[in-house]
Amino acid sequence: MKYRVDDITINTFIGSGSVVSGDIKVNGFVRVDGDIDGNFETNGSVIIGEKARIHGNVTAKVAIIGGLVIGNVSASESVKLLSTSAVIGDVVTRHIQIDDKVVFHGHCIAVSDENSFNEKSAEYLDSAAVRSKVLL
Repeated sequence: MKYRVDDITINTFIGSGSVVSGDIKVNGFVRVDGDIDGNFETNGSVIIGEKARIHGNVTAKVAIIGGLVIGNVSASESVKLLSTSAVIGDVVTRHIQIDDKVVFHGHCIAVSDENSFNEKSAEYLDSAAVRSKVLL
């Protein structure tokens, strides 16, 4: 079954006060205002509200971050870090926008050319896999 991706309508909402433990894979446009302890993945866009906290990796087409992410962010189109955001981890995307007063501690790979982005993204994932094995 193929799911339709709608980049206009939020079809999944994790509300303020909600706590999710474990990995989440969602189809479409998502808004997160609660807490997630696990990896988060969507094939659409995600808005992470200013009171949201995610302790895990975030994967999306577009990521707009206003809260706390302790983990890596991978967005195939773009990442926007709002002034209320804190990201402790690496960011891999084609386009990035960082507002004033953002806390960002990590590496950033932002390459607008799709072929170069795919190549650099693959290199990053390979090196991250090697680093995780060495740390174990």
